[in-house]
Amino acid sequence: MAEFTMELNDEQKEVRDWLHGFAADVIRPAAAEWDEREETPWPVIQEAAKVGIYSLDFYAQQYFDPTGLGIPMAMEELFWGDAGIALSIVGTGLAAVGVLANGTEEQIGTWIPQMYGDASDVKVAAFCSSEPDAGSDVASMRTRAVYDEAKDEWVINGTKTWATNGGIANVHVVVAVVDAELGSKGHASFIIPPGTEGLSQGQKFKKHGIRASHTAEVILDSVRVPGSCLLGGKEKLDERLARAREKARQGGERVKNAAMATFEASRPAVGAMAVGTARAAYEVALDYAKTREQFGRPIIDNQGVAFQLADMRTSIDAARLLVWRASWMAVNGKPFTAAEGSMSKLFASETAKKVTAQAVQILGGNGYTREYPVERMHRDAAIYTIFEGTSEIQRLVIARTLSGMTIR
Repeated sequence: MAEFTMELNDEQKEVRDWLHGFAADVIRPAAAEWDEREETPWPVIQEAAKVGIYSLDFYAQQYFDPTGLGIPMAMEELFWGDAGIALSIVGTGLAAVGVLANGTEEQIGTWIPQMYGDASDVKVAAFCSSEPDAGSDVASMRTRAVYDEAKDEWVINGTKTWATNGGIANVHVVVAVVDAELGSKGHASFIIPPGTEGLSQGQKFKKHGIRASHTAEVILDSVRVPGSCLLGGKEKLDERLARAREKARQGGERVKNAAMATFEASRPAVGAMAVGTARAAYEVALDYAKTREQFGRPIIDNQGVAFQLADMRTSIDAARLLVWRASWMAVNGKPFTAAEGSMSKLFASETAKKVTAQAVQILGGNGYTREYPVERMHRDAAIYTIFEGTSEIQRLVIARTLSGMTIR
């Protein structure tokens, strides 16, 4: 077990500074353009691939950092640059985490490299869970996967929505129902290989924020995939379903489903994204308050502004500490007995919304224009309390964990 420390080691500091430099020199100068274009910033992703940021090796190194701080540190720095572009760079990671959380070693080795491609031929991947009528309510999922034993193939039908990189991805990871009677316990995850017939992009969404990140529907019309594309394999699935059926007969404990396993692993990382956006807005507001003069003095001389900045920084640091704690616990196998992963995502995402709103207020009319980046940061921050589990869902998870009760 890695010894706990509040200090990053020399290697982590070097990586942090490298990422910060890329965010400052490459991401930030391109942020406003790609936000306006509302398109995937392929040239920026290409640059990230060239320097080794957009690669399996880089994320594996951060993922297996024994302190657990590699991923949250990377997310904070990239999202400090710009949330929309950063999500385009790291969005593939959610699909990769889905494979890592549920797949076999062979599946991990086969599919994750195909999610990224290489510096000369960049690829992206998509994780597809939400549906038009099943977002937070995963038990209402309608996408079905039926096993064709004669051909050893799974046939998948349904529509997914809010999929980052949906339709443009090389590899899609799709969560589907395999046993409707078991509700959310009857779900499984499947790899949809590139070029598979029956998969198509539906509506591409025009969004309030993170507009440089591609978000779309994914339509699955009699999509057939080999049995080997079931993450974890059929034997493991059959065993899990059998346990779920037995627990259901006993009226007993819940069994985690495939989508929840992915979200639990990624929630602290989302919290780190929110910290990065909040920190960026705070720094703009602080600099502005020190240079903007009203009534013959900088506005930071007024307690009304200075106290806001103090509260903003305090909340950002508190959010980071919650994220780091959850990340350290996860990598060291410490159970989230108080839903610490959800705590980190909840507090950090709410902090990002509040801090970016305060930044707009401190900049006044300038903050409301696109001439200053806090307007974009405020729009971007709204997503953190929504995707990968809304704030309401995080509170539900925390309350259920603390009480042991089935709170609805």
